[in-house]
Amino acid sequence: MKLGIVGLPNVGKSTLFNAITAAGAESANYPFCTIEPNVGMVAVPDARLDQLAEYYNPKKKTPAVIEFVDIAGLVKGASRGEGLGNKFLANIRETDAIVHVVRCFDDENIIHVEGGCDPARDIEIIDLELVMADMEMVERRIDKDTRAGKGDKKFLHSAEVFKGLLAWLNDGHSARSYDCSPEDREILETSDLLTLKPVIFAANLDEEGFKHYADNAYYQAVAAAAEREDAQVIPICAGTEADIAAMDPEDRVLFLEDLGVTESGLDRLIRASYTLLGLISFLTCGEDECRAWTITAGTKAPKAAGKIHTDFERGFIRAEVVPFTALAECGGSMAAAREKGLVRSEGKEYVMQDGDVVLFRFNV
Repeated sequence: MKLGIVGLPNVGKSTLFNAITAAGAESANYPFCTIEPNVGMVAVPDARLDQLAEYYNPKKKTPAVIEFVDIAGLVKGASRGEGLGNKFLANIRETDAIVHVVRCFDDENIIHVEGGCDPARDIEIIDLELVMADMEMVERRIDKDTRAGKGDKKFLHSAEVFKGLLAWLNDGHSARSYDCSPEDREILETSDLLTLKPVIFAANLDEEGFKHYADNAYYQAVAAAAEREDAQVIPICAGTEADIAAMDPEDRVLFLEDLGVTESGLDRLIRASYTLLGLISFLTCGEDECRAWTITAGTKAPKAAGKIHTDFERGFIRAEVVPFTALAECGGSMAAAREKGLVRSEGKEYVMQDGDVVLFRFNV
């Protein structure tokens, strides 16, 4: 899973990126500090995996990972190449989802490219540039499908679908919010549209604003935008996340308790990302390795086995499955779980569930 962190220059993207990835991206008080995208891999926190590792004491513990990409700041006119627009847009196309960082605090010592804090305006700037970039791509697609339709009429329907979307985009709406049939949605998804990507708004507040974010007018503006787009919104304080990242685990827990929260912004962001993209994790365990694997909800057992190795999917026989909660009740012992009849033998049509602990049986 690759998440692109985007927003206007100087809204806290790189500060947040540094905090959640500890990757050391440059963060400074001037526009376009980030030019080339910075990339960081983050382990997905999973208490179930930690507990399995305690049971098995494996040689290796391998969590699922998320890739975060800190992308250069976008400005008005980016869709026409202003600032680093073309490079920025190309980088976004390579991501699975967008984390849109929106500045929600006033600070005269930190430059704002638009002169002052206005979350609704800032969101509109980014959204409009993405819509305009999509319009250009949709126009090219309509032309391509119209020409192809002379030899195959199915392309004429595709062209009509994109014409409908173009009219919608022309009114300033995103492709995400375009109402169409599931079949036409599949056609739209064959084009790499920026505004079709799912979005999480990260409302970047200062420490005081974060403590009372529900009553913060800037946060409320971001929440309203998220509701219109059927997106998610997370209140976050990039500066606080940087402090948390530098702490040892015990101090981190105490610090979070003082803030009145139970998990860091990173944990909340990862959880929101999984929900947004419809992802779940299954687990494998043994003395050599305990590991978490990320799959899309609804994935059947053979396809999940293929995440481990293509041979597992090709030669799939069955999956021996026990829910993590049931295994934990047996002290992590698969043998004890078998004795109690908690380990199920599932075939090719089994749909994997979040937290399944699995042993795949296969022919070479």
